[in-house]
Amino acid sequence: MAERRRPVDRPRRAALDVLTAVRVDRAYANLVLPQVLRKHRLEGRDAALATELASGAIRMQGLYDPIIDACLTKPRLQPEVRDVLRLGAHQLLSMRVPDHAAISTSVDLVHATVGRGPAGLVNAVLRAISRRDLAGWVAEVAPDRARDLHGHLAVEHSHPRWVVDALADALGDALGGDDELDALLAADNAAPRVTLVARPGLCEVEELEAAGGTRTPLSPHGVVLGGGDPSGIPAVAEGRAGVQDEGSQLVALALADAALDGRDELWLDLCAGPGGKAALLAALAARRGAHLVAHERQPHRATLVASAMRALPAEAVHVLAGDGARPAWLPGTFDRVLVDAPCTGLGALRRRPESRWRRVPGDLEVLTGLQQVLLDVALESVRPGGVVVYATCSPLVAETSDVVAAVLGRRDDTDEVDRFQLWPHRDGTDAMFAVTLRKRR
Repeated sequence: MAERRRPVDRPRRAALDVLTAVRVDRAYANLVLPQVLRKHRLEGRDAALATELASGAIRMQGLYDPIIDACLTKPRLQPEVRDVLRLGAHQLLSMRVPDHAAISTSVDLVHATVGRGPAGLVNAVLRAISRRDLAGWVAEVAPDRARDLHGHLAVEHSHPRWVVDALADALGDALGGDDELDALLAADNAAPRVTLVARPGLCEVEELEAAGGTRTPLSPHGVVLGGGDPSGIPAVAEGRAGVQDEGSQLVALALADAALDGRDELWLDLCAGPGGKAALLAALAARRGAHLVAHERQPHRATLVASAMRALPAEAVHVLAGDGARPAWLPGTFDRVLVDAPCTGLGALRRRPESRWRRVPGDLEVLTGLQQVLLDVALESVRPGGVVVYATCSPLVAETSDVVAAVLGRRDDTDEVDRFQLWPHRDGTDAMFAVTLRKRR
């Protein structure tokens, strides 16, 4: 008689599908997750469980993998089996799942998706992992903290070593010293709050508060959602409000609130995709009788920008697809310009768990060259007396201060007006950087 197996737990199967898509197809977890949840018809607590399993296993693989390896008798492991073990390790070490449930559901999962062969291995490895708590395993597999602090923190907080080094450099001589770096890395692994933005003239903050939100401390247009699916809120569904980190809102406000000389009629978002900052800017511009050009290189992202603008009057914004390095407008056309430049995205690791594993140090050379080009284009695009905001969702010095210094070092027509650097562990936002520049008359 054929062996009868228990049905595979649907949230865990969904989480494994996300891990597979991220590993095989290089998908982004936050984009593929909604599709997977719909495929498995998961809602409420089941959807939350699948989300935590997938995000946590991807985010913490830099710690879970050495733990798994320490429990293997043979070093080789099928990628599909490692994915199941990462999910099991996350349940055992970072979730309130009983050991027997974490182990048995993982055995069922590998049996159903990979085959009967690895079931015994998964059972043995997870039983070995369950014999220690997370702190005990960190002490076992991480380098000694006193001898190699960054190496220890890289394993403990599951970051590539080069990222830890770069973030430490970005923090500089912070008041908290080593404790501050520890806090930053820990914050990168905390699930971010869902923050909404009320787009001025279309939605008031009070409407989002009535939907269960509380006002954000830094942005006057932000609301933190207490729970539930934001797409079920009418203002979000209609495009009058959107999901947007408070730090991202502050970047848009830095441009909109900067003082300038002369006219204030035409604004440019040079790298507008996927459209969150552009939609807030367009709403702010419309209230002043100004017009926003939302420019995006990639056509499919330009489509996302247009969707973000759907609640705005057609005359308030123009979405344009093209190469930002080769602008289709004359120099000095705009009064205000935002260049939210392509970057490593290492300031948004809370939201993009796979990003830390995809970036390599060599990416910086390519990106910083592009960032300098785009900032130069922005400064050429703004009129004398106008303002430019250069922003990145990365705190790395190479992408922030160094880019600004390199561009301003070869120009004599621009002054720095203001700058800020936000941090998840200090401000509860993504690690957004922004500098405001004014073109001299």
